[in-house]
Amino acid sequence: MLKRIGILGYGVISYFAFFLSFCYFIAFVGNIWVPKGIDAVATLPIWQALLINIGLILLFTIPHSVMARPAFKRWLTQYIPQSIERSTFVLSASILLTTLMVYWQPLGGLVWQVENENVTIALYSIFALGTVIAFLASFLINHFDLFGLRQVWLAFLNKPYTDLKYSIPFLYKVSRHPLYLGLVLVFWATPTMTLTHLTLATLFTTYVVIAIQFEERDLVAHFGDKYREYQKQVPMLLPGFKRNRPTNTKKQINVT
Repeated sequence: MLKRIGILGYGVISYFAFFLSFCYFIAFVGNIWVPKGIDAVATLPIWQALLINIGLILLFTIPHSVMARPAFKRWLTQYIPQSIERSTFVLSASILLTTLMVYWQPLGGLVWQVENENVTIALYSIFALGTVIAFLASFLINHFDLFGLRQVWLAFLNKPYTDLKYSIPFLYKVSRHPLYLGLVLVFWATPTMTLTHLTLATLFTTYVVIAIQFEERDLVAHFGDKYREYQKQVPMLLPGFKRNRPTNTKKQINVT
């Protein structure tokens, strides 16, 4: 019983570490209600700050992608209970994301500044929409399974883990990766685009596109022709590039 309580506690702590770090990251990117936003005052030479920021993004993205691969999960669960594998992934990502924000170095420089009030409102609205899309997309594919709470709760109840049902919720009928789409909107929808912000937006968007290729390879290996057909019918990120819609199916696709 103590082991099951420990597993549940670890999962809950990992989940809230993710939730707090992710919410702070959204505010960090938007320079909203945080003591240090992405566009704080530059204190280092631009070349030094840029190298640090690239290193921080690599420190986050490489482990994040490696830990998401099935081969790594199989290796990891030789040493830890399978019920906390997802929570461990979530906690690690939260620590790395927090590290990125703490040590992020502003570069200064202005790329664009929107003066029109209506356009400014529209950009902030897109930023908010991106945040909503990212959160909603996670709930559509079972938010609590995605971030490890379902796994530790089942372990606490001493019940086996069961796969989620297959379905294609509405956001996934217009974009195969709406969670990533929401984040891309958050990265780019700003009335004040500094060189610092442009660096983060460009590098993270590049990572999203690369990460999707690895994820889709895993999904094709797992779902086979069903996912290949889904790829043909629904665009990867931006809605509207393909006319066809996915056929009705009965098993859920977990895209992360």
